[in-house]
Amino acid sequence: MPKIIENRLIEEFKEREYFTREDLFEFYRYFEPDLKEGTFGWRIYDLKDKNIIRPLKRGLYVISYKPKYQPELSPELIKFAKQTTDKFEEAKHCIWETEWLNEFSQHQASKRIILIEIEKDFIESLYYELKDSSRNELYLNPDDKAIDFYIAESNYPVVIKKLITRSPIAKRTENKVKFYTPLLEKILVDLFAEEKLFYYLQGSELMRIYENAISKYAINFTKLFSYAKRREREQEIKQFMTNHMYNLVKGIIE
Repeated sequence: MPKIIENRLIEEFKEREYFTREDLFEFYRYFEPDLKEGTFGWRIYDLKDKNIIRPLKRGLYVISYKPKYQPELSPELIKFAKQTTDKFEEAKHCIWETEWLNEFSQHQASKRIILIEIEKDFIESLYYELKDSSRNELYLNPDDKAIDFYIAESNYPVVIKKLITRSPIAKRTENKVKFYTPLLEKILVDLFAEEKLFYYLQGSELMRIYENAISKYAINFTKLFSYAKRREREQEIKQFMTNHMYNLVKGIIE
């Protein structure tokens, strides 16, 4: 695709909050009157591949100026990632820690939780594998009582949980260790869906986290709402966004 047309496209749409597939098709038809739908599909693919546009949801796009979310990883996190992948390389998993959220929250939380999610058939094996070698307090699928009486009092707990199928995760490599971390879309949904575990990140703090995350980083709302639906929280999250940050999501939420 000629660079001059790409630049014209950016100028045409950069001030819009969003634009549709039909808007893009009309733009290209000005330069290519005989443009076929199949060829246009490749134009869309090329624009996304070059990070010129990004999808908000199916058929809705914005000019891509926000970076992808890629938080820094602590040595502790990499250590647990290595232990997990060394023993359970073939198992789908993801690992992250709540310290990442200090970037978005109003108050810097002193509490840190490492979360490791893995396919259900490997949960107990992973727990006992890490328990033998870790100084951290480990909790396996903690219930409300364990959260109230133990995790709330623990300085740096590790929570091991079942990974929900089709969770939005991505592979990363650090210090030659290959493992998975959650996409920002997954983190936002989990914070909302597991208010007991993330008790100190609720209310106005959760609103601030959502607002800052959506404002700063590229969010794929199709992925976010699809995962929220799997967690049976889609409508609640949409209402939460509509009530508290409508200016950021108008046109995205139907």
